[in-house]
Amino acid sequence: MSQLAAFAPGLLAAQQIQGLLDAGHIGRSFPAGDLAPVLQPASLDLRLGTRAWRVRASFLPGRDRSVLEGIAAQAAIAFDLSTGAILEPGTVTVVELDDRLRLPAGLGAAANPKSSTGRIDVFTRVIADRARRFDTIEPGYDGPLYAEVSPRTFPVRVRAGSRLAQIRFSAGDTRLDDAGHRALHATAPLVGGAEPVIAGGIAVSVDLSGFEHSDLVGYRAKRHTGIIDVDLVGELDPRDYWEAIHVRDRKELILDPGEFYLLASKEAVRVPPDHAAEMTPFDPLVGEFRVHYAGFFDPGFGLAEAGGAGSRAVLEVRSRDVPFVLEDGQIVGRLVYERMSEPPRVLYGAVPGSNYQAQGLKLSKHFRKA
Repeated sequence: MSQLAAFAPGLLAAQQIQGLLDAGHIGRSFPAGDLAPVLQPASLDLRLGTRAWRVRASFLPGRDRSVLEGIAAQAAIAFDLSTGAILEPGTVTVVELDDRLRLPAGLGAAANPKSSTGRIDVFTRVIADRARRFDTIEPGYDGPLYAEVSPRTFPVRVRAGSRLAQIRFSAGDTRLDDAGHRALHATAPLVGGAEPVIAGGIAVSVDLSGFEHSDLVGYRAKRHTGIIDVDLVGELDPRDYWEAIHVRDRKELILDPGEFYLLASKEAVRVPPDHAAEMTPFDPLVGEFRVHYAGFFDPGFGLAEAGGAGSRAVLEVRSRDVPFVLEDGQIVGRLVYERMSEPPRVLYGAVPGSNYQAQGLKLSKHFRKA
């Protein structure tokens, strides 16, 4: 690819991803239509295709197999997503994505669930042929992509064209080390409040002091609920799916194993135009729980000039094996910032349609305001 040499090291911005689309390095089988809803400042939404397989267990193809060969080894049940399907909690489905890559040497990619996917507890990972890691596409990869979709709490309705995951492209080394985080924070504070703890990223703590002028601190997902259509916005009553959590004097919360919670960070998060950020999903040094499925923050998130002053990080929390006590202000994760190859021309939140700019404790876009 002739223009690859022109890419400075870092994550590609939307206009550079558009260049990959125009040059045929990202292929799509059905019409893209208006790309504005699917092209984010530093990522591209991936769309489900029509072919899907119910498999017995999650898997990685490994060095010598394609994903289809891995599916065939499980005697999977094939079905068509053209008119949609309901995926039940506890099931594992592999869906061929409508997006196919033909990456040049030196340009790799990584995927993660979209924020709306993580907030309804749909475990989603992207798989490539001959992959030994989820959500990682090696430089120079030429082939199809697949999404492993496993609802954990709510049954969901999906169809061809549904967008559950997003992909970002990187040239060279993108992640800041601790010195880089300190220098960036000194130039433009990355989180509000006290001076942050910087060790493997910017420490993020949980807010159990109350939101919206009340003692509301989070939501616990209900079991045995109705179906969530992943493509509908603002249609559902949150009371049918969530139990509000109120904490009073002690400002602590006991996480029960197997339950799913939405909480929020105490810190307001800020992502400068020339950087993006990702939250580590699991850190055993701070507790046996996962704090994020969809931990990617686009350039402009939380910036006052893009309408995001005071934006918090919403935490998608699931305790692992034992009950665990969270206390107000306890460190629960870390934000790792990454350099952009060039700033995006449009920042996150600068145009209508950004669902989570200026958010506090916010449910996914599928629900009416709680």
